[in-house]
Amino acid sequence: MRKVVFVGAGSMAEALIARISANGIVKNGDIWVTNRRDGERLNDLRERYGVTATYDKEALIKGADAVVLAMKPKDAVAGLESVMPYLTGKMLIISVIAGLSIGTIEGLVDKELAIARAMPNTSAAIGKSATGLAFNSYVTGEQAAQAKALFETVGLAAFVEESQLDAVTGLSGSGPAYIYYLVEAMEYSALEIGLERDLAKDLIVQTLLGAAEMLRTSEKPSRQLRHEVTSPGGTTEAGIRVLENNQVHDSMIQCILEATAHSKKLGSMISRQFEAG
Repeated sequence: MRKVVFVGAGSMAEALIARISANGIVKNGDIWVTNRRDGERLNDLRERYGVTATYDKEALIKGADAVVLAMKPKDAVAGLESVMPYLTGKMLIISVIAGLSIGTIEGLVDKELAIARAMPNTSAAIGKSATGLAFNSYVTGEQAAQAKALFETVGLAAFVEESQLDAVTGLSGSGPAYIYYLVEAMEYSALEIGLERDLAKDLIVQTLLGAAEMLRTSEKPSRQLRHEVTSPGGTTEAGIRVLENNQVHDSMIQCILEATAHSKKLGSMISRQFEAG
């Protein structure tokens, strides 16, 4: 790609800018960014990453290969309207706006444009996101590959149907919070059993890293890996029994199902708001 534009300059935009820049996919000066009115934020991004920041929307969009919509949902209409006159059929529009469907974006721009939706998570900040990507019928194979390459700079990226993005949200979009919730409980228990906070954190983090690497590199399913740690009559079995008695397994399933259902609900509400407006 020769030029990538970010409309919106929040944390997700910065994560992508930082990793795209570091990976050399686009030259720093060819990464353009704007926001609604926070000039101090734009100056900070310019100084930190060497990007081009401007409020001149015509200059911003001219010659762009990809335009990433990274504003908050409440600013989506105003943001799109500000750049809409300059969007052309040669550009790929990529939305990371939660809940905003491709169909709603198509209705707002009222042009035949190649549009992608991406659902990354907050681990993009350290290059460890899991991102789902969906496209409309105008996206070419080359544009799909380019979008995937952009999001692979912040972690894993996978093609999905748009109807699956709510499931991606419930599983991996919200997923980091589930892990942090588990770690909270492990930290509290560590204090109860007499371990110092800093030592406990180091042990917990290394345990998570080790388990994640085993899952990534082993061909064995998670169930088998768990059983291999769980010796009959041993300490792990005693702990797992408490989890089973408290239905933690079923609760986690319900947690992801509920998050997925809520994502669908929020998406429908957001789409209705834009259509009504």
